[in-house]
Amino acid sequence: MPVYIPREFEVTDLALLHDLIERFSFAMLVTTRDGRPVATPLPFLVQREAGEHGTLVGHMARANRQWQDFGGAGEALVIFQGEHGYVSPSWYEAHPSVPTWNYLAVHAYGFPHVIEDTERIRAILRTLVAKNEAGFDEPWPMDLPDDYLRKMIGGIVVFEIPLTRLEGKFKLSQNRPVADRRRVIATLAASAEPTQRALAAAMQAALDRDGSWSDGA
Repeated sequence: MPVYIPREFEVTDLALLHDLIERFSFAMLVTTRDGRPVATPLPFLVQREAGEHGTLVGHMARANRQWQDFGGAGEALVIFQGEHGYVSPSWYEAHPSVPTWNYLAVHAYGFPHVIEDTERIRAILRTLVAKNEAGFDEPWPMDLPDDYLRKMIGGIVVFEIPLTRLEGKFKLSQNRPVADRRRVIATLAASAEPTQRALAAAMQAALDRDGSWSDGA
């Protein structure tokens, strides 16, 4: 069942969706077993050029039985959550109004399968480490003894999900008059909370795009 997305909040621009996946790469992997949902929060890499919609790569503990369901007919869902926050009706110019919650989310779908090739596994782990170490003054080089690294790799399962589709919902007050959108942005931008300022920046970017991103332009 696709996520509910009113037209004004729908995002189909692949670059924007991949950007959010990269910025908020710790996401929830959801699969089903015997008709019941199974979920694990995991870090992901997105390979933008691999396949029509890109490919997600991740890993989990081998002791986590969720990976045993990979490779079958069941589709997986990975939920990426971006900036979000409460919006008070007191910030609007137009009344009457009610409170709401603004947010950015990407739902990624595909059929996961386990990667067995040892050299590819090592390359993926090096890429994941390098990505997350990049902002440090002295990035850790992953210079582990080979026997120790083999043992650690034996305790995980590395997998990929070639994406069959992506659904983007950026709910950023696009259904409100421009004056209301600007008032909400100004209020959030003046907040002492970094998360609210980040939401203001996302809303401003959407306003600057003036809706052109919703049709993939």
